Amino acid sequence: IFGANNFKNEITWKRSTVKGGKTNSNQMARNHDSVLYYTKSSNIIFNRQALPFSEDYKKRFSKDDNDGKGPYRDDQPIGTRSYESLEKMKKEGKVFVDSSGKLRIKSYLNDYDGVILDDNWLDISEVNVMSKERAYYPTQKPEALIERIIKISTNEGDLVADFFCGSGTTLAVAEKLGRKWIGSDLGRFSIHTTRKRMIGV
Repeated sequence: IFGANNFKNEITWKRSTVKGGKTNSNQMARNHDSVLYYTKSSNIIFNRQALPFSEDYKKRFSKDDNDGKGPYRDDQPIGTRSYESLEKMKKEGKVFVDSSGKLRIKSYLNDYDGVILDDNWLDISEVNVMSKERAYYPTQKPEALIERIIKISTNEGDLVADFFCGSGTTLAVAEKLGRKWIGSDLGRFSIHTTRKRMIGV
């Protein structure tokens, strides 16, 4: 599985915001984990994910015809679109003529899923001391991180396995997302923590 041909991505997960530290240190603060994404074959599940648009980006869609299609922006030129594509957009009411007589396109905010997720994950924080999901296990990962990984690589009803399950985060998230799961660990504290957590789920 872990051959060079099966490697897809190295994902950088930024754990938190650095809040100071020793100024006499001779190295930069360590603040990320690397998630290595491999696949067993080319026959895989890959569900592309998107992040919500920022409020500043949404403000670019400042026009609304009150026709139920929602806000749009109309500064996009026709470009090199095909005749078929242009005709389809005309039927959808997305093409108009501007004041200079040029064809322009209405881009509706609702037509976009969001910002396509790349391999830099900066929006998920580590489990802090005040978190409700904190299990007091040293290697515990946030549920949001594992949820993203499971959603990308599986569908509902699929089987998720974690053979070093630690605090049981993967199993808990798999259960919540309607996946089947297998978990194992050699550590007694891990088994105790995971069992207690899964009863709660």
